[in-house]
Amino acid sequence: MTSTPRWRQVAAATGLLSDDGAIAQTIFAEMTVLANRTGAVNLGQGFPDVDGPDWIKEAAKAAIDAGRNQYAPGDGVPELRHAIADHQHRRYGLDVDPDTEVLATTGATEALTAAILALTGPGDEVITLEPFYDSHAAAIAMAGATHVPVPLTPDLRLDAEALRTAATERTAMILVNTPHNPTGTVLTHAELEQVAAVARERDTVVLTDEVYEHLVYDDAEHVPMATLPGMAERTLTVSSSGKTFSLTGWKVGWMHGPAELVTAVRTVKQFMTYTSGSAFQPAIAQALGDDEAPQALAASLAERRDLLCAGLERAGFDVVVPQGTYFVVADGAAHLERLGLADGHDLCLRLPELVGVVGVPVSAFCRAGSTAAETLRSRVRFTFVKRPEVLRDGVERLTALTR
Repeated sequence: MTSTPRWRQVAAATGLLSDDGAIAQTIFAEMTVLANRTGAVNLGQGFPDVDGPDWIKEAAKAAIDAGRNQYAPGDGVPELRHAIADHQHRRYGLDVDPDTEVLATTGATEALTAAILALTGPGDEVITLEPFYDSHAAAIAMAGATHVPVPLTPDLRLDAEALRTAATERTAMILVNTPHNPTGTVLTHAELEQVAAVARERDTVVLTDEVYEHLVYDDAEHVPMATLPGMAERTLTVSSSGKTFSLTGWKVGWMHGPAELVTAVRTVKQFMTYTSGSAFQPAIAQALGDDEAPQALAASLAERRDLLCAGLERAGFDVVVPQGTYFVVADGAAHLERLGLADGHDLCLRLPELVGVVGVPVSAFCRAGSTAAETLRSRVRFTFVKRPEVLRDGVERLTALTR
């Protein structure tokens, strides 16, 4: 009997394998097609519609003109690795060796995938929070490990008891995403300590996805897992420049952690892209020395978040105001009942034609039929990383739902 090809296991893990064996497009592609066909305002896919600071782009141009167009070192150009180490020390008090404990990657996705491939395999279990970003599930399936999602509570917080119950002697890794996509939850110090306690008890590695580390609002604070007692020696920290500097297409990411774990990840990563972004890496090295640009972006996004949240409430959605990221989770239960729709996915399919707006169902970030998928079945994720005029247009359209 022929085993199921790994690519089909990946498709199944990310909800792309239908009952008849056909491969579906991702929810992002599906909703983008709808947006293009209907002329809808696309508040589904989370990418900025304005580029990052001009001076960072000029730095990349200067690097190109200076001839930095061939392969960069596999672990990243020295100035980027040193800038990452300096950033972690300056912002969080972490002491990181740029020569042995830092690895530049092609975005955070490669760092996360390489870490999961390097450190887990068949028979291992990898815990994530649920909802989860789809690439996390895909990488676990690529490794042949078992994905163990732990659902957030209905108010989108960590369920510490569920986490403790999920951890077993087979748990090889706990993957923590904070600030959390898709919910915008920022885990508190106390919540992270509960994760850390489980990791220490089970003697397991923690992999953290911190790409939204600078995009936190109000009194929320991003706390890196590696800053907690006893965690630096078992934590691989992943972040990237894409969200922080609104340069998502450059795909300059990184990882840092204990040298032996970074060596393991580098061993796998070098057979993926090997290296990329030779001219972008020195530009991001300069950008990481600037604390003002991320602060300005976060302040601007906080205003746009408030604009979108207020508009969604006027449009009849119940809103959980996010503490971080680009995203708002809104409950459309009232609209489902009024329109005779089954769930948030159905609502998202109808919104482009009903009012000309695209969102993404939160259930797309859950396992089909899971407790989290059922609990969040009426929730929709909207992004506010768009120009204010685009958001105003979107919320004005959404208010037509109440007319």
